[in-house]
Amino acid sequence: MNYQAIIVDDEQLTHQAIHRSLDQLPATQLLESPSDGAEAALHILRHRPEIVFLSIQLPRLDGFSVLKEVWLHYQPCLVFLTVPDSYVQQHLETSGANHLVKPFTTMQLQQAIGRVKTDLAQQNHREVDQLLHNLLSEGQPSRAYIKRLLVKDQRKMFFIKVDDILYFDADGNYITLHTAKRNYTIYESLTQLEQRLDPADFTRINRSYIVNLNYIEELESYFNGEYLVRLVGGHCLKWTRFYRDNVKAFLSKDT
Repeated sequence: MNYQAIIVDDEQLTHQAIHRSLDQLPATQLLESPSDGAEAALHILRHRPEIVFLSIQLPRLDGFSVLKEVWLHYQPCLVFLTVPDSYVQQHLETSGANHLVKPFTTMQLQQAIGRVKTDLAQQNHREVDQLLHNLLSEGQPSRAYIKRLLVKDQRKMFFIKVDDILYFDADGNYITLHTAKRNYTIYESLTQLEQRLDPADFTRINRSYIVNLNYIEELESYFNGEYLVRLVGGHCLKWTRFYRDNVKAFLSKDT
């Protein structure tokens, strides 16, 4: 039997590692894979792949929300991808769902693919059914968001309060923290960082920027549904159409 698979994750290294290991499954075709949650739900329902490697941390719509949208209509064989997170791991481990915690080893990935083989043969969805039941019956508990970030400056290491950060600027896995006084650089995925920030104060405005809503002075309509964001200190950034749904976070912000 031929199988189709998609990888829903916005990290290229994860794509490459899984792609190489899919050779363990004969006659498996890797479809073009989205990196955005909202896109992923539509992609899964349109193409109905047998296998989905689904990241929990995604732009716009997280992996659990994708699962809720597609599961009543279509039930693929799933491998969840996540970063270390007690909240997420609790649900995944309680349900027994097939999952990988990044960064994972080649052996862990091969073991997950081995479970995929078994699930494909048995058409077994009981663990995901249990996970979905837990999410719908318990809801998602409130999360503790980070208040400080550890930065390194030459030989010193110290904490920066996230409340003091005007915006985050990503270049690959390097992120610049812009404050009123100076800038700092850390090594982290912007998508992973986004999950750790309080959405009441921080929102993503394009692929490279997360802004602190408390420092926005002005929002100006631009072309094609985009906006220009002016921050304290004269910084001017573009809020792109892809993330315009996040404008609601700014409009609902208490002043």
